[in-house]
This record gives sequence, C-alpha cells and structure tokens, in this order.
Amino acid sequence: MCQNPSGGLPIHSVRSNYLLLGLLALSGFTHIWNAAEFPAIFFDEGIYMRRAVHVLAGLGPQESFYHDHPFFGQIFLASILGLVGFPNLFHHSTNPDFISALYVEPRVVMGILAVADTLLIYKIAKSLYDRKIALTSSMLFAVMPITWLVREILLDSILLPFLLMSIFLATSSKNSSHKNLMVLLSGICLGLAIFTKIPAAAMLPLVAGMIYFNNEKKIKPVALWLIPVIMIPLLWPLQSVEAGQFGLWIKDVLEQAERHSYGLPYISYLFLKMDPVLFILGIVGIVFCIRRKDYFILTWFIPFMIFLLAIGYNQYFYWIPVLPVFCMSASILIIRSLQRIKKETLRKNLPIAMVLGIGVFGLASTMLIINTDMTSDQFQAVSFVLQHVQDNDTTILASPNYSWILSDVFHKQNVFADYGQALFQPITTPKFMLIADQHYVMVEMNGEKQLELLYNDSKTIATFANKGYDTSLYPYTNLGVNYEENPIEVREK
Repeated sequence: MCQNPSGGLPIHSVRSNYLLLGLLALSGFTHIWNAAEFPAIFFDEGIYMRRAVHVLAGLGPQESFYHDHPFFGQIFLASILGLVGFPNLFHHSTNPDFISALYVEPRVVMGILAVADTLLIYKIAKSLYDRKIALTSSMLFAVMPITWLVREILLDSILLPFLLMSIFLATSSKNSSHKNLMVLLSGICLGLAIFTKIPAAAMLPLVAGMIYFNNEKKIKPVALWLIPVIMIPLLWPLQSVEAGQFGLWIKDVLEQAERHSYGLPYISYLFLKMDPVLFILGIVGIVFCIRRKDYFILTWFIPFMIFLLAIGYNQYFYWIPVLPVFCMSASILIIRSLQRIKKETLRKNLPIAMVLGIGVFGLASTMLIINTDMTSDQFQAVSFVLQHVQDNDTTILASPNYSWILSDVFHKQNVFADYGQALFQPITTPKFMLIADQHYVMVEMNGEKQLELLYNDSKTIATFANKGYDTSLYPYTNLGVNYEENPIEVREK
C-alpha cells in the first residue's frame, strides 16, 4: 500500500478525499446556482410553501381541507426556514427581487439537501463496492442534467436524504459495535421518509433485506427497525382522528391514489428526453447489475417500478427516489466493464477518460439549463398584482405559487388558496383579479366551465412572458416540463 510520507492516510485515500470535497463543491454549484431563476416555480412547490408557512404561523401541521400527503415535509421545511427568520428576513417590498428571495431561501435548502445526497451516495457506494464506483456515482449525481429535479421544493427532494441515510445506516450496521442503535436510526430515517411521502414505502424490501442480511439473518434487528418505520407514519392518520377528520382522511387518500395520468411510459420518455446519457447508461447498468445478481440494485429499483406501474398517477419528478440507482448502476457498468480489458494501459486509463468525458458533457449540459431565466415573469406578475390591489373589494385568484405570498406575507384579503377553489367557493366581492398562468389555461380550465367563465368574463390588463427556448433541442428538452409560466396573463373584472 502506498503510504503518505508524513505517516498519515494512504495517498490514494487522501486523493479520494480531495476528489470527494471537489464533487461536493460541484454539487453545491449545480444545485444552488441561479436558484432564483431556474427552474420555473412549479405548481406543487407553491402548495408545499403554503403548507410550510401554515406551520410557521402556528396553525398546525395539517391544512384542514385536504389530506393528500403526510405532513412531515412541511414541518421539516418550516423548521429550517424558521431558523433564519423566514419570511421576515428582509424588509418587505413589492419589488420582484424581494418576491424572488421568498423562493430562493427554500430552494437553497433543497440545494443543501442535494449536497448531502451526493455525500451519502458516495458513502453507500463505497461501502458496497469501491472508491472508483463511489466517486463516479457521486459525480454523476452532481453533474448530470436530470438531477435539477431536486432543486424544486418537493416532498421527493426532502425525503431523498432520509432514504439515503436509512440505507447507509443499514449498510453500516454490519460492522458496527452499536448495531442496535444503527438499526434503530435506520428505521427512524425511513419512517421519516415515508412520513414525508408514502411512495417511500416501496423501499421497505431494500432496507429490511439489508438489516436482515447484515445482522446474521436475525429477525430481532428487523423487528427493532420496523418499530419506527411503522409508528412514525402512523402519526398522520392519528392526527386526523384527533382532529375529527378520519373520514375525510380516508376519502382524500383514496382520491390521491386513484388519480390518473399518462403513467410510467410517459415519464420514462420524459427522462430519456431530459437526460438520454444517464437514462441509457442507467437502464443498461441496472440490467447489467441484475444479471450479476446485484440484489442491492434490484431491490431498490424493481419494487419502486412496480409501485409506479400500480398507481394511476405519475409525474416526472417521481424519478427522484431512484436517481441514485441510475447513477450507481451506470458507474458499475462503466467501471466493471472496462476492468475486463486485457491491455493494462487501456484498463487503467480508459475508465478515467470515459468518466471524465461523461462528467464534462453532463456539467456543460447542466450549466446551459441552470443559467436560464424561467421565473422573472412569475415574480413580475405577483409584483404587479400587489401594486394594483389596494382595497378589500377585490378577490384574488391565483395558483398556490403566488397565493401564499399574497395572503401570508403581504396579508392581502380575499385571496383564494388556489384558483381551483372558485369551483367550490363563491366570489363575494364586486371585483376579482385572476393570475392566469399556463397551469390555469392548460390544466385547471380543461373541462371546467366555471373556470372558463371566469377567464372569459375578465379582461387582460397585463401580460408577462420570458424569453422562449426551443425545448426540442437538448439540453433545453429539460425545460419542456417547466410550462407553469410563459406567458402569464393578469386579468380583471
């Protein structure tokens, strides 16, 4: 073994540590840079921000009118934001720059979580495979374009580090002198991941199997692990019972499960469009790993795919919990395949050249998309509304992206939490103002005569549009799912 002349760690370990620090810094750049402008504020981000502000206001963990997901996500986000005095960190202003800052802070939190994901991917891969695969896996997660998904303020972005930590602790329990503690902490982390979003339960076979085989095939550690895995998510239905809303909870959960969309084939097509290199390498790598009887990759990927096939509703960001699998399997494919080359010079240098080539390509693609401006029209639209609604005789109809800013930060009256609320709640003021973004026009208005009527009965008083990008060209294909803005009409009656 090549020793450090000073008597410390081996030289290759020191180099690996420096490379890891560099990759973590790179991950911080790719996941935090230009957070104000990319990506466009997605509809679901507004919902989770509204719920986090609801918690910050001391109104409890659960909004009373809809139980679609457990409430740990908003508790976690509110706790982090509350530490920095959000949303009162800066002097309130109707200037678009201040409004953008209201989204920058939570998106920086998502970026920091992504850096933690990068580190945990390295730790897991190093524990199960080797340094080369670990460094390659974390590099792919740091630079490949599809990982911009974790920039969004989504439950999937929040649950991923808890899932990875659960896997890492389960892996580490094998050689730990504190096995029971590691097993219990692994259970707590997975319990919190499920308490964030129920699809994380698809990872039960993976982590349970690791606990079982890493602890001499004993049932007792699995039973200990299961206690927090089961008890923590149970807080969600128990809260609904305490609030006298258990019947509503059952109804909402069933409705959430029964929603329909284009399904797994469509979001697979979107993944292929957004990041063809990682998608193809990842899929081939998964097949390669399964043929090698790599049960770690198999039990992470297959149960989650079965879950996505079983449910009726899929979104492009549902890939987030398995992005580490794509990175690891692609790395295993590259490193293990090229190790079979007989010529020593090629066997030594070709993997490095190939990994660097993919990394440079991924980073260049990512930089092109993260430097785009997808939000300025959104913030300008909110600024316009704030400056033009001066009294209480106007109802404001807006998506959750904007409604929490209008009502909870600027304390405007008569703001619907969601413009879809107009289907169930009458407008009681003489006037209304509608922020008609593309989600309203393309999704909400589709087949809803009442929302069409609101649109047609109002007139456009301002329009905001950003620079257009050709989303048929890679890597701008990543912008195709960012349709929430451009153009935005502010309409009034």
